[in-house]
Amino acid sequence: MGYLIFILPAFIISLYAQFKVKSTFNRYSQVRSSRGYSGAEVASTILRRNGLGSSVGIEPVRGSLSDHYDPTTRVVRLSETVYGNQSISALGVAAHEVGHAIQHHQKYGPLELRHRLVPVTNFASSASFPILLLGLFLNIADLVFIGILLFSAVVLFHVVTLPVELNASRRAVAQLSESGLITVDEAPMVKKVLGAAAFTYLAATLMAIANLLYYLAIFAGSDD
Repeated sequence: MGYLIFILPAFIISLYAQFKVKSTFNRYSQVRSSRGYSGAEVASTILRRNGLGSSVGIEPVRGSLSDHYDPTTRVVRLSETVYGNQSISALGVAAHEVGHAIQHHQKYGPLELRHRLVPVTNFASSASFPILLLGLFLNIADLVFIGILLFSAVVLFHVVTLPVELNASRRAVAQLSESGLITVDEAPMVKKVLGAAAFTYLAATLMAIANLLYYLAIFAGSDD
């Protein structure tokens, strides 16, 4: 019951965020952009506009909402629902991922920090819970503390991710508007698509924080 008190509100927000991003994406996937550009064309135009046309690639990738920028290979990967699509949703997502490429090129501070946190977070996310459980099972407070410390790295990664994603979205809207790839009337639609996506990152951060608070409560109880 104690776990639900910590987690349930964040879980409900997370479910709503997932519903919101899918419904908003689907809604504006039905709205064709007036300029008639595809997601791939938008990505290519913005990259060239920022001097990255020859240094950052664009590739299609399978799935829906599987779009991402790969900093190791410097490639923007766009999903099947974005790459060749001319919808408002496709344009917003494509521009957002290019926003990450621009961040990488400009050495945007929070993105650089997130990249450095990736190996630590990968280890911490897989090791924190087993160590914490072992500490609870063996009643060893130091192990519980180590597990909490490792999970704190996961929470930090989520917290750092928020400004990275919000900044990429702001860049996306600005690039689309300034380059004339969308009209003035289409900008608010793009903002809704990207705002819904950003909400999922906020929800994930809240869920991570809620778990951390619960683990801290367990640790405090074990010291009594």
